[in-house]
Amino acid sequence: MAGMYAPLRPGGAASTSATTAFAIRILLLLTLLPLLLAAFAFVLQWRGGLNDPASSAWPTDRQSFPGMDNSPLGSSRSFFETVSTHTSSSSDCSEILKGGSSSSFPFFRGWNFDLESEGLPKVCITTSTSAGLQQILPWLYYHKVIGVSRFFLFVEGEAAKPGVSSVLESIRGVKVIYRTRELEEKQARSRIWNETWLSGFFYKPCNYELFVKQSLNMEMAIILARNAGMDWIIHLDTDELMHPAGAQEYSLRKLLSEVPENVDMVIFPNYESSVERDNIKDPFTEVSMFKKNYDHLPKDTYFGLYKEATRNNPNYFLTYGNGKSAARIQDHLRPNGAHRWHNYMKTPNEIKLEEAAILHYTYTKFSDLTSRRDRCGCKPTKDDVKRCFILEFDRLAFIVASTGTEEEMHNWYNEHVVWTDKQTNLKLLRKGILTRIYAPMSIIRGLRESGVFTSAIANAKQLSKEKSMVQKLSNSTITNTGEDITKPSVKGSESQATGRKILESTIVHEKAVPPMSQPGLFKDMLMRT
Repeated sequence: MAGMYAPLRPGGAASTSATTAFAIRILLLLTLLPLLLAAFAFVLQWRGGLNDPASSAWPTDRQSFPGMDNSPLGSSRSFFETVSTHTSSSSDCSEILKGGSSSSFPFFRGWNFDLESEGLPKVCITTSTSAGLQQILPWLYYHKVIGVSRFFLFVEGEAAKPGVSSVLESIRGVKVIYRTRELEEKQARSRIWNETWLSGFFYKPCNYELFVKQSLNMEMAIILARNAGMDWIIHLDTDELMHPAGAQEYSLRKLLSEVPENVDMVIFPNYESSVERDNIKDPFTEVSMFKKNYDHLPKDTYFGLYKEATRNNPNYFLTYGNGKSAARIQDHLRPNGAHRWHNYMKTPNEIKLEEAAILHYTYTKFSDLTSRRDRCGCKPTKDDVKRCFILEFDRLAFIVASTGTEEEMHNWYNEHVVWTDKQTNLKLLRKGILTRIYAPMSIIRGLRESGVFTSAIANAKQLSKEKSMVQKLSNSTITNTGEDITKPSVKGSESQATGRKILESTIVHEKAVPPMSQPGLFKDMLMRT
């Protein structure tokens, strides 16, 4: 029995015990070390020794946000308290403008949208619109958030009604210009009518008429912008939002501040909304998928997936694809159609942005089919629609809306506008043809839920009570200064003006840039051959 077991070595038990103790110490050290480091970091953070990466992402300077109240937040009444005193009197406002029970975007606390932004450069937007408050207010305040200082709104239709225009006039930084007889007479004397660059659009109905009207309004807006001390001007429709991607902040003002001084015009390629259902009510807060512009895509990707992206429609985009532009306010500036600016005395130096874009919310609601039809009195024939509409898809949509039944219109809308095939959507998202953009949606939802829109309506009602004569005064389109603002200002003597006229007679002006489609597959193949 004794031979079955080997005798134990002297000191063997002590060696095993030492190894176990060492392992325990290592485990204890590895456990305590992270805890000690975490405690040390917490102490440093509490004492201000380290910067929190999450908090440093938000600017500490209150001036970095346009419209932010300069006074300390703790010493002034909360913005939400102010809003709550007005929301009860705006029960007749559309549900689309009302706030929710809680704020999902609390960073508008302390903002004062009545204060004009003091940052540079000063940016203004001009538009010609007949929309209602449900569309204009989210559009307007969104652009206030990203740094726009002034708005020149040329209104008619729904936008010119007292219930709408009185609200718009009560907002600081907004100038409302009505389409009165006086305005039409001034625009009838515009130099545009005696030049050739826009003549191809004269005396035609529907979209052509709108295009000329927008150009005349843009000409007037240049003078208004100059008088207001603006640095940049942009023409934008109320179904379009600026998307200032590529800047250090989500700020249009910051983006334009980084443009070199020798640049006269900045082109923003447009992205087109891609709706995924046919019951959209509020496009700005319900649509997040957009089709990217040709200028922001590799050519191989664009042409390789052209057919899938077009979905049997006439062109890659349903409507225009040549974007919009911002122009630096300077002498001899003029519009060049609704999409571009130009200069009477030189060819502007322009650049095209590689990340920033215009988000165009086109045909996002089924009712857009009938509303466009109701605005135009053309006959629903192939020949007549060419006389009324510039783009092919608008022509087809007008014919369908004029001749089809409700069911036929719904079927056509779902087939040509709504993106219902999730597999195709996912494929085009992965390839980069489609993209998701959430920033405008988040900002506008936050504005709505904070009560900004209902507060604006309530404030307008209060002002109308206090100033019973405001409606009579608001009928004047522009302050009577005796200056014909449709005529560009000319500095210097009469001889200088004569010299300029002679010089201009030798300049060939570039034709107005109409809304244009993106490059087509067939056209590109012809160009390559």
